[in-house]
Amino acid sequence: MKRWIAFWSIFLKDARSYYLKPPNISWGMIFPLAWTGMFFIRAGRGLESIPTLLPGVMTIAILFGTTSVLAVTITFEKRQRSFDRLLLAPISLELLMLAKTSGAILFGIVSPFVPVLIASFLADLSGITWPLVVPAIILIAIVSTFLGLFIAVSVSQVFEAQTFSNFFRFPMIFLSGLFVPIASLPLFLRPLSYALPVTYGVDILHGAVHGGNTMSFTMNFLVLGSFCVGLFMLSLHNIRRKWIV
Repeated sequence: MKRWIAFWSIFLKDARSYYLKPPNISWGMIFPLAWTGMFFIRAGRGLESIPTLLPGVMTIAILFGTTSVLAVTITFEKRQRSFDRLLLAPISLELLMLAKTSGAILFGIVSPFVPVLIASFLADLSGITWPLVVPAIILIAIVSTFLGLFIAVSVSQVFEAQTFSNFFRFPMIFLSGLFVPIASLPLFLRPLSYALPVTYGVDILHGAVHGGNTMSFTMNFLVLGSFCVGLFMLSLHNIRRKWIV
């Protein structure tokens, strides 16, 4: 019972301190909407293209929102040594890091529904398969959060974490099938696309929103879940190796 009290206390502290700050709002919500507007203007598309663009916008909202949160919370607290005090708490490292990342996961789950809400006033979204969309959003939020965690524990400064995050985030925009189909990419880039975890989440969303998936839903969920576990374990390994003497 005490472990879950500690979990809840850490979660609430981070929620009050970080999650609704202006940088997270801008990167997690405003940036994806601006990116979508750019695609509309560049491609000259009308409202009928909204279902095609929506999966990409939802994924960007999750990706940028979660990684921005983790870049601040983990890196800043490590630099201020408040994270070191948390390591002294009588809970396991696994539970501690789940508490530190749960808020970012929740933020990532909520943020994609902002563009969905806006799109619902502009296009017919009645054909969306929500039983596929909801678990896909949850898994994308988890894998993006753990990617942000891996980045945060690999650097020592907040600006380094943001810069390192962009090294992953911006290639994903073009290589994960968000707006440009993977089949349209040069052959030498396609293996890199399938090495990115977001690719499989985006494929689920494309299939659930407008039937445009290229891989089976079962395989997408399995691969996405494997990335979640792998990134979390890799982050824990880095924390034990670099931060715990």
